[in-house]
Amino acid sequence: MSQPIQSSSSGTPHQNGAAIGGTRRSKARYQILGLLAVGTMINYLDRTVLGIAAPQLTKELGINAAMMGLLFSVFSWSYVAAQIPGGLFLDRFGSKLTYFLSMTFWSLCTLAQGLVHGIGGLFAFRLGLGVSEAPCFPTNSRVVATWFPQSERAMATGTYTVGEYIGLAFFSPFLFMLMGAFGWRSLFYVVGGVGIVFGLIWWMFYREPHEHPSANQEELDYIEAGGGLTQRKKSANAAAAAAPAKSGFEWRTIGRLLKHRQLTGICLGQFAGNSTLVFFLTWFPTYLATERHMAWLKIGFFAIMPFIAASIGVMFGGVFSDWLLRRGKSANVARKLPIIAGLLLASTIILANYVESNVVVIAILSVAFFAQGMAALGWTLVSDIAPEGLLGVTGGIFNFAANLAGIITPLVVGFIVAATGSFVGALVFIGAVALIGALSYIFIVGDIKRIVLVD
Repeated sequence: MSQPIQSSSSGTPHQNGAAIGGTRRSKARYQILGLLAVGTMINYLDRTVLGIAAPQLTKELGINAAMMGLLFSVFSWSYVAAQIPGGLFLDRFGSKLTYFLSMTFWSLCTLAQGLVHGIGGLFAFRLGLGVSEAPCFPTNSRVVATWFPQSERAMATGTYTVGEYIGLAFFSPFLFMLMGAFGWRSLFYVVGGVGIVFGLIWWMFYREPHEHPSANQEELDYIEAGGGLTQRKKSANAAAAAAPAKSGFEWRTIGRLLKHRQLTGICLGQFAGNSTLVFFLTWFPTYLATERHMAWLKIGFFAIMPFIAASIGVMFGGVFSDWLLRRGKSANVARKLPIIAGLLLASTIILANYVESNVVVIAILSVAFFAQGMAALGWTLVSDIAPEGLLGVTGGIFNFAANLAGIITPLVVGFIVAATGSFVGALVFIGAVALIGALSYIFIVGDIKRIVLVD
């Protein structure tokens, strides 16, 4: 896409959904948002299913805690390494093709994990899963920046992000029952197969705003007025202009972007928030099984609670942020306040070390995960600060830094548990990192404004 991303801190005209000139505005952007939400839900099921299978899988394959931490971590090795190439691919080929290829290949890698009989196979397919999933969130951010005015982007980001948690909340009991009935391999077959089918659905139904049959002119005007990236339908002679633009990327651009405190600060903050998320996506079932000594069905039931809380936190953070923006608050307040509050509250996960009741422990973990959900607005800031023409690369840098948590956190937790036989030190680590993230947003990020790269 060749048109620049523009921000609009003053809100968007026609906020009440009324029509320009009396014609009611269409809502095609919500159809696209639904596709993103389902795709993100499948994305997180694919990367998390190993955590659900872990207690049974480790016994069958003879894997200890340190090695399991390595297997959890290896996904993020390739996921992080592929972020910038994935962003470049996105800027070159656009959202539709990038997301279709990403989902198809990551789902095949998930399905293949059910066929392995040793650590080597798991290692290889987890690497493949990371490479394949790398373009997903940069694509999500690009689609939101394309389809939504600034005043709705936090809501849109919160809606697709909640897919991360909704799927895990409501499908965890089913997956634990499936594993109990058919073994851990069945989890990979089912989740991988669902992803392959949805990849075809995405290819059939995703369109850019100017190509979408349900988007009328009033909706396109509304999106453009708020800084969205819609392109007008053009004549046949100008059709090439509607194709995704080449990014004009140079490697030195990465260094130039990272010199801006907005990007470095949100990268550190997102790393902190992701550390809490990664704990729940990887070690949480094992924590309940080994530290809290819960049975399978009880784990399936209790596992729902924190993910439901996180889902509520994501939606609350997004809606609250957009509400503040519409009330005239600056982007600094509207975007940063929910994230800072969320990271501070997420640090309370440490309190789980000092209570005996399983019910109270789940309550504490639910509060911490609710707070992490509130803090999951980082991608909204990427949409707000990315330089024009470099949204994919900026998103790749952001996701690279953020998902270093996926490498570091599982390893640190695994080594702590292997060395001490307890999760006490692991929860202290998660809480401390959350506090560091809050300090980053308070002291480093600075003003939320579009980055302009000056030669």
